[in-house]
Amino acid sequence: MHRTHTCGELTISDLDKTVVLSGWVQKSRDLGGMTFIDVRDRYGVTQLVFDPADDETLRLQARALGREYVIKVTGRVIERESKNTKLSTGDIEIKVSSLDVLNAAKLPPFTIEDDTDGGDELRMKYRYLDLRRNPVRNNLVLRHRLAQETRKYLDAHHFLEVETPVLIKSTPEGARDFVVPSRMNSGEFYALPQSPQTFKQLLMVSGFDRYFQIVKCFRDEDLRADRQPEFTQIDCEMAFVEQEDIILLFEGLITHLFKVIKGVDFGAFPRMSYDQAMRLYGSDKPDIRFGMSFVELNDVLKGAGFPVFDNAELVVGFNAKACAPYTRKQLDALTDYVRRPQIGASGLVYLRYNEDGSLKSSVDKFYSAEQLSQWAQAFGAQPGDLLLVMAGDTDKVRKQLNELRLEVASQLGLRDKNTYAPLWVTDFPLLEWDDESGRYHAMHHPFTSPKTEDIPLLDEQPARVRANAYDLVINGTEVGGGSIRIHDRELQSLMFKHLGFTPEEAQKQFGFLLEAFTYGAPPHGGIAFGFDRLAAIFAGLESIRDVIAFPKNNAGRDVMIDSPSLIADEQLAELGIAIR
Repeated sequence: MHRTHTCGELTISDLDKTVVLSGWVQKSRDLGGMTFIDVRDRYGVTQLVFDPADDETLRLQARALGREYVIKVTGRVIERESKNTKLSTGDIEIKVSSLDVLNAAKLPPFTIEDDTDGGDELRMKYRYLDLRRNPVRNNLVLRHRLAQETRKYLDAHHFLEVETPVLIKSTPEGARDFVVPSRMNSGEFYALPQSPQTFKQLLMVSGFDRYFQIVKCFRDEDLRADRQPEFTQIDCEMAFVEQEDIILLFEGLITHLFKVIKGVDFGAFPRMSYDQAMRLYGSDKPDIRFGMSFVELNDVLKGAGFPVFDNAELVVGFNAKACAPYTRKQLDALTDYVRRPQIGASGLVYLRYNEDGSLKSSVDKFYSAEQLSQWAQAFGAQPGDLLLVMAGDTDKVRKQLNELRLEVASQLGLRDKNTYAPLWVTDFPLLEWDDESGRYHAMHHPFTSPKTEDIPLLDEQPARVRANAYDLVINGTEVGGGSIRIHDRELQSLMFKHLGFTPEEAQKQFGFLLEAFTYGAPPHGGIAFGFDRLAAIFAGLESIRDVIAFPKNNAGRDVMIDSPSLIADEQLAELGIAIR
């Protein structure tokens, strides 16, 4: 028997028991002839004591142990003289009577402690060692709990977990596919799924009614903190539903997860249309933990002879409450921030509403005191406030001002990771224009249903057509998105036409789905949650890498196993791929 107990469960109620523990050496200390070893497993840490008065040979053996040695000990539970309130086992220690080294260990390349000295790349190279650290392990325990509670909730609402294929057909819409050559069908390729979208719709046609899957998906796209080439979704679909049914049921899922895991209770989630979100926050995933909504100022600020404003399509700003004391250095830093290439603004204009009631702007020579007062009134400003204004093309300046809003909120400590603000964003545009390809693309995917009343606009005003789509946003992060799907063959064919597919192309790519719709497809819709993003929010983390057991780096590489890698010429030839 390698252990009778874990290293995290023994307490004062276990005094005088003879126990067997196994684990890794966390640290070793020699104090006054006594040797103390902390032994660790995933459940906790227990202190071992080796007394030379009992067995000097055993104590010398203990002194020879290095960090991360795997050991097995037998001993008696005794009460600690100096208790450690930070440990669940802090009231006791084990007086060791026998010690076995199960495996020696090299000195780790970084310290395996909560606060480690290892950098990101080093820890990713030795991820199996990084996973021994409490913060990383706790993230995966949290992820496990989220998955289990999700399954409980969905099972209680009559959802069936169904696995869908991983080797599927490549499609031209969306992000780039990862492709897999077929040896048995030379010259042909599978694709790894970006989502199980068409399969879950086919399950609705099959009469399964309610489906879910916690599923791996793959996208060959540029990486950042909230993206990985392979990621996990909570993927769901329902038949005989409308948008409201889906929103309410999955609002219940998120409410359940927060209540059970974080002890946080939510009321009904607020809702906002896409147009409102862009007008008030410059983002389709606004962070509503704080105010600073946008005020449009064309009527107030244009026509005063300031060319930056007069020549702009939109002049817009927000009120940074109580920030009038910002120094010139701080304001210059904000200006430099929005001028960064990633944001691309030409500059920033400000108006200080000083505590004494005076108004001071960076464009005083263009505006009278009366005009500055009108400016302040438009914002509903009070003494002590700072008004920040930008101008330019409508879409660009809104996005730029959104970046500034988030930066100012971060500086003010308003983006508290322990405060949660969920929001439904609805009524997205169905289509968006792509300059590079010179055609419209589906903002979500080609199977999203347009609003019934907007279908007549498809021919003449496609940009005005709204989708029966909805996103769930938490703290400025999109954690889920879905839509009511098209279930009629004729409407789906019309959608493909507006996306630039010829009838032949649509038949080649999606003929199986169009055919299925002729056999009695029910009205249906669904949603998919980014499970990694959701776990990161629960863990209070910026990057999803920290809640994934074996993530890729920013270049899409697994530096631990050195992947992707070249394969042998023989393998390439077998797959019918030209040899390098």
